[in-house]
Amino acid sequence: MKRAKSQNKQARPKVDRKRGIRRLRKKTFVAPRTLEQYSAMAEHNQDLWDDIGQIVTEVKNGRSLRQASRKFDRDPRIVQRLARPALRKLRNGRWAAKNRDKLLRVLPVPISQGLREVGISDSRQATLLGKYWSAVEVYLRTGHASALEKFVGAHIVDASGKRHPLLTNLQELDRLGSAGAFSFETLYGKAS
Repeated sequence: MKRAKSQNKQARPKVDRKRGIRRLRKKTFVAPRTLEQYSAMAEHNQDLWDDIGQIVTEVKNGRSLRQASRKFDRDPRIVQRLARPALRKLRNGRWAAKNRDKLLRVLPVPISQGLREVGISDSRQATLLGKYWSAVEVYLRTGHASALEKFVGAHIVDASGKRHPLLTNLQELDRLGSAGAFSFETLYGKAS
């Protein structure tokens, strides 16, 4: 008889004595490490993870964690928990971003057929891709290809170690730009 009671105690959810409400354990969020794990996540979790990467970037650029979290309508405590490998706590109690991190970022990379989503797990590779996109934007807006010259022969390495060359062929970029592949929504939202 005693054994059955102890088994029932373990199976019951915890009770918050102050409120008298039973709390159920929430499923824990597991940070994705590959593009496949990211793709298997629910859409709201993908949005959360995309925001986590952007918040860490904002903190690197000088914003406080609270300001950056509020910009994306996220709770700073959740960001602290999920982005902990990319953050460090300073002596004054503030949070700062590390120089490098291994958080997965899913970013679009142009190929001759359009855009491809690539999972990048190195912040330095994500920075390189961001500079490349800025150079592409300058070229498409002004026609000056000088900023693209430093990316000739360059590539990025995804989370699985595969190399993806950066497209610098001006005719291909013109064709993709006129086809609408480089619109604001595709670059900063999901790639089609």
